[in-house]
Amino acid sequence: MKRIPSDCSGARGAWRRLRPGVASVAALVLLGACALPAPPAMPAPALPAQWQAPVAAAGLPHRGQLPELARWWEQLGDPVLVALIQAAQELSPSVASARSRLEQARAVRVSAGADTLPRLDANASISRSLAQQPGMPGPAPTVSSAQAGLQASWEIDLFGSKRAGQSAASERLAGAQAQWHEARVSVAAELANHYIAWRSCRQLEDLALAEALSRQQTARLSDLSAQAGFTAPALAVLARAGAAEAGGRASQQRGQCELELKALVALTGLAEPALRAQLQARSPAGDAILSPAALRLDSVPAQALAQRPDVFAAEREVAAASADVGAAEAQRYPRLSLTGAIGRSGLSLNGDNSELSTWSVGPVALSLPIFDAGRSAANVQAAKARYEEAAALYRARVRLAVREVEEALVNLQATADRSREAQSALADYRAALAGADARHRAGLASGLELEDARRQQLAAQSLDAGLQRERLAAWVSLYRAMGGGWTRSLPDREAAPTALAR
Repeated sequence: MKRIPSDCSGARGAWRRLRPGVASVAALVLLGACALPAPPAMPAPALPAQWQAPVAAAGLPHRGQLPELARWWEQLGDPVLVALIQAAQELSPSVASARSRLEQARAVRVSAGADTLPRLDANASISRSLAQQPGMPGPAPTVSSAQAGLQASWEIDLFGSKRAGQSAASERLAGAQAQWHEARVSVAAELANHYIAWRSCRQLEDLALAEALSRQQTARLSDLSAQAGFTAPALAVLARAGAAEAGGRASQQRGQCELELKALVALTGLAEPALRAQLQARSPAGDAILSPAALRLDSVPAQALAQRPDVFAAEREVAAASADVGAAEAQRYPRLSLTGAIGRSGLSLNGDNSELSTWSVGPVALSLPIFDAGRSAANVQAAKARYEEAAALYRARVRLAVREVEEALVNLQATADRSREAQSALADYRAALAGADARHRAGLASGLELEDARRQQLAAQSLDAGLQRERLAAWVSLYRAMGGGWTRSLPDREAAPTALAR
């Protein structure tokens, strides 16, 4: 085997002659980089110094930790609710879509980071042919050749175009992660609202049935009184009409409960018989509506709005749009690229073998945009317009968040005040019913008076149950308005989907 040594002395000499020129070009380019405009700055959010709505009194929710989400809902003392939230998040298309967008954003960030690094490609080839010449006697010689090598290329990011693209991808990844959390919070809040509505509906259904029974008793007593001639027949007719109307309201309430149950079936994906069985497995609170006693809020810092997932995602989009402006600006400046290769080839002709090793550095290519019919300038203007749009949407999102938190605080405080009055009235109606029952037992009050007192207590109970439902709904609204207590410090990888958010 014959070996042909490689001689790169000429290439080395050329490189020595080239290096001063390359250094000069690079110096000029780097000096030009000092004139690159800075990207737009982040707009300051219009956060209030303090809430104008009264803050009644619970610490912020689970702050983005998946186990904490379940523990946060456990404070209502209903394990069925926690299980249904888990089932809803496993099925939710919004959570699945947000998780898909998160994975896409993560892949885009990896791709953007790869653009800042050199690229290395391997290539190999082999061929075999006959070298037949006209008039040559004998068989044609066989020629075999093989080549293998590595080729590297790198666009040097002089003006930060690729770094800006990587920064934009990182910001959008953070925003996608926040939106994934927002989807989980929204699903939990929606499921909780329907579950609370179902529990309240069941309680109101029991009260409606009790009222219907009381009306029926009043109608029976009125009929007896009319037959005895103590009351006019018209009064007995009115009593029967009231009983029929109360029965209709009870049927209407039962239908409303069935609608809430259907909503729970749709959200959780559970079979209706299985869901009914799970709901009938009584929680410690029984069939009564969840107790709002734990709904206390010591403070809601105004700055916490910046940690709300949708606000944080809008803020990250502004930062990404700012980086896009920088990337578009950098495209208007010179671009410097460097290539290199190393390889080895072999040639075989009639049993004579030869090998050759080669390497090369260069060319060092400098591309200077001169005329592109205004394309680069238009790209910069478009990037700036997208930045202005993102900044406007961010400010609007902050204003909406402030409004939602203020409204939830007002509703929470208003229902708390009304609940105190309703509890006082209910206590009085209970005392009145106890007194009417005692008089009835002593023969000092009629059955009609007793049933009237009973219905007044039932009406007070219905009002109190409705207020409890409103207060719980306001509490869930505040939970959602605060983004579930999410914080910026949640690490990227620690926020991966788990059983609660799959």
